[in-house]
Amino acid sequence: MTSSSLLPYFALPSYYVKMKLVFTVGILTLSDKGSRGERVDVSGPTIKEIVTATLDCQVVKYEIIPDDLEIITNKLAGWCDEGGVDVILTTGGTGLSARDVTPEATLSVIEKEVPGIPEAVRAGTLSKAPTAMLSRAVAGIRKKTLIINMPGSPKAVKECLEIIVPALPHAVDILKGTFTEH
Repeated sequence: MTSSSLLPYFALPSYYVKMKLVFTVGILTLSDKGSRGERVDVSGPTIKEIVTATLDCQVVKYEIIPDDLEIITNKLAGWCDEGGVDVILTTGGTGLSARDVTPEATLSVIEKEVPGIPEAVRAGTLSKAPTAMLSRAVAGIRKKTLIINMPGSPKAVKECLEIIVPALPHAVDILKGTFTEH
């Protein structure tokens, strides 16, 4: 996948092209096997490739941690509270298994939910994958950081980002306080 092949799918509104908003991204992969080195993370690098090819952003954090509620909660809170990360994109842990606890961890750290993001993702991906209705992904804000959960498969991540990417610059601009007029 090249950046030029991604651009038609991730077109930003024209008013963002002129703004050149720069923001920071953290990518958090939730995987027991990945955290133990038993599986190669493909979804995290897919996220990085897409966001850096389509947005004026910098990935400043990337980590693979186990599907553990306390570890995920502490990592999300830590990244938000230390500042320096405008958007955290998580991959994995949004399904129905007992170890899928990413939504619970996210809900425990956010101050405000942003339900429109997962609603739009589920609505937009349902025709491609009927199992999208099983996603429990959430999105929300802690301090000035937007956290968005996505499934763990690279294909699902790509489909979700097709929907999420066009809204990210505006969301970050609002959180930074640089865009206040609507």
